[in-house]
Amino acid sequence: MRVSKMTVYRMVHAGELPAVRFGRSYRVPQNAVESYLKAAVVERADRDESPGSAHTA
Repeated sequence: MRVSKMTVYRMVHAGELPAVRFGRSYRVPQNAVESYLKAAVVERADRDESPGSAHTA
């Protein structure tokens, strides 16, 4: 996910990401990360142009 440990820690404490505590550390299940990423995906708006094509008139 390329986020800092502190960001994940905040997400866990905010309830945005489920985790299990083992001693002094937290473990986030892989399926929780996958679910979070699927929910965070933003769909691109459909356009008449294909990506990367130059608009010429």
